[in-house]
Parts: sequence; structure tokens; C-alpha cells
Amino acid sequence: MECVVKWTGPGGMSMVAETGSGHAVVMDGAPEAGGRNLGPRPMEMVLLGTGGCAASDVVVILRKSGQDVRGCEARLRAERAETDPKVFTRIHFHFVVRGRALKPNLVERAIKLSHDKYCSASNMLGKTAEMTQDWEIVED
Repeated sequence: MECVVKWTGPGGMSMVAETGSGHAVVMDGAPEAGGRNLGPRPMEMVLLGTGGCAASDVVVILRKSGQDVRGCEARLRAERAETDPKVFTRIHFHFVVRGRALKPNLVERAIKLSHDKYCSASNMLGKTAEMTQDWEIVED
């Protein structure tokens, strides 16, 4: 896996990142750090990626379990250390899983498998952050 991140120049703290798969993302710093708020902060991107990784796992596991999953949201709330490096110290995942006749034990199992085994991002962040999860099912 590779990417290229380019600072856009002296007018601020914006950066354009291009992934190895050819997708571009603009990131920026907060105004108090010289940014112009043109995109998400880099650490927000880390959190977004973690939510995407976990939600993808949950969907794949539920599908493989024969569940009629129709939607999955991962809502993450994180806390960071007060001093540098300001690593994540706590991350809470709230999953909202939509589908037809979803079995609660299989939803819980999918979330646990993602957390314990499959989600590389949450496993890495789990080295510095306390991870918690909860979930709800919405009948579709």
C-alpha cells in the first residue's frame, strides 16, 4: 500500500493526498494552526478510516452469516492525549445496523470479530486507546 501527500504551499496547511488506488483527498489544518479549514484534519482521517474498516468488516461478516443486512453506520467518538504526541486514548464505536430479521447474537458476534480479529486500524489504535463498542439494530 502506498500514497503520496503533497503540501499545497505557503498559503496555509492544506495537503492533497493520493492513494495507491488513485483516489484524492484534501486535508487541512485548523485555522489556529495555519490552516483554512478546507478539508478534514489528518487525525480525523485516521478515525474515519477506522470506522470504515470496522463497518466493512461487520457488513461482510453479517452477509457471510446469511443475514439480510441493508445498512451499517459506525459512529465513532474519540478522545486524545493532552500532550504530544496527541494519540487517541479512547475510542467508542456505536454501530447502527439496519436489515430484515437480523439476529442480535450475530450482530454482536460480527462487531466482536471485527474488533478482535479483522479490523487492522482498530487493532493498531488499540495499542494506545481504550476501545469500547455498543450497537443497535434497526428493522428495515
